[in-house]
This record gives sequence, C-alpha cells and structure tokens, in this order.
Amino acid sequence: MPRPASSVVLVRDSPQGMETYLGYRSGDSPLGTVAFPGGSIEAADDEDLNWFGPSAAKWASMLGLTDHRQARAHVVAAVRELFEETGILLAGPDESSLVEHPAGEEWMAAREAVAAQDKGFGEVLARRGLGLRSDLLKPLSNWLSPDFAHRRFDTRYFAAAQPVNQQPSLLASKGTWASWVCARQLLAGRETSSLGDLVGQEDTRGLTLSQLANPAVEIILEKLAAARGTVAYLAHKRGVVKYHPELVLVDGTPMLEVVANFAAEDGAVQRSR
Repeated sequence: MPRPASSVVLVRDSPQGMETYLGYRSGDSPLGTVAFPGGSIEAADDEDLNWFGPSAAKWASMLGLTDHRQARAHVVAAVRELFEETGILLAGPDESSLVEHPAGEEWMAAREAVAAQDKGFGEVLARRGLGLRSDLLKPLSNWLSPDFAHRRFDTRYFAAAQPVNQQPSLLASKGTWASWVCARQLLAGRETSSLGDLVGQEDTRGLTLSQLANPAVEIILEKLAAARGTVAYLAHKRGVVKYHPELVLVDGTPMLEVVANFAAEDGAVQRSR
C-alpha cells in the first residue's frame, strides 16, 4: 500500500519569474532525487495541537477526503516537514500573526528533535505558545506513485508563500543541497544537466530535470512558470485532481504516462491523459 505523504511547494516572486525551493534527497525517494520539502505522515501528526484556519472538515472537503482526521494529518505533516527541512514555520501566536525569525541554535535543535522524533511537533509549538496556521497552505494536487514502484507514496501537494522575516536553511544533520530556483529558467534548461550539475552530487551530475525529478515536480514547475505571480498562483481555485503515472510502451520503449482523474460536480470521475 502507498504511504500517505505531504509535500509543500514554497514560492516567492523574483524579477525573473516565480521561484520555488527545491532540495536534494538521497536514496530512492518516491518524491524524487530533487524535490519539494516533504515526507510521509507520522503517527504523531494525528496528535492534538493548537490550530488556526480552516477546520479539519473543511480541509477534508478541499482535499476530496471523507476522513477528517486523515485530512488534518496531511496538513500537519506538510507544515511539520516544511519546518524540519527548511526551518520555515507556518505557525503563530494567533490566527493573524506569524512567528518571526525562527532561526539560530535553539530553533535548529527543535528541528533536529522533531526530525528524529525525539519531540512532537505539537510540543514544540505549545512550548512557544504557537498554533499551526493551516490557512497559509493551499491545496494543489494528489499524486499516487506508479504501481510498479518499490516504494510508493500517496502524496498531497500544498503551496505556501515564503513568510516575511523567515529564510529557509538546511537541516544541520541531514541537509546536503537546497536552493531557490526560477521555474521558468529551470524549464528552459530542462534538456541539459544544469540542475544536476548545480546540485553537484554523484547521483545528480550530468542528469536532466526529468531524470532527477518525478512527474509531479515537473508539472508543478510548468504551472509555476506560467503563473502571473505568487498572489495569482495561490489565489487560483483548483478542483480535486488525482494524478497516477502509468507505465506504457511507446514504439517499444517503456515510458511513464500521467493519468489525471478529475472529480466532477456529480461525483463522477473523469480521466485525462
């Protein structure tokens, strides 16, 4: 069975176009070798914590889920993983405020403790009088790993703007490479090894975007490149779309074909390839 997971597309504007934050993931991660911050849901993501923004029931509706607890766990996992991997914390003391400058040794220690599961994310927030700002996340899409994959994720992708007075940084114990990249420029060089060479790891040098990233990352990058800016991108209303890459033969060559399932208003499912 695929493991439920969450991933966050962190975005900001630049003179060259919209930028997003990508990082290197060692090993054979279902999210890709170069991917957005994210990971699988953990048992602690179901624990109580202070919460601001849309309710779990509202999130279940937005994500096309019937299980409110599962929807809530996806949101918590998204915010937690973003905090662990980048230090960006979508939390504040109330529903209209956001913590500023969550950096320095104390915050890094908190990130390390959460990543090692030595402390719960809710505990870290509670000790600082903070609540999770679920309203700062926007749902994007749902990606199911191919059936033939050895490790499979059922991943919910979310988007969030880079908060003012917060800067991403690598996790001290695990971080290898991460950077802001311009979606438009990255796609312009997608057939070259520019990204793989920039990451500079043994398993990335000389590889193209398609060889480093899974189809979800590429399609999201395409949408970012076409967007008119962060505000427009985050404000855009999206229906529930579930993508499922399938293995097909094209002139005898195995290739991945992305199948999209759109939830219609009458509850029926429409498929697009």
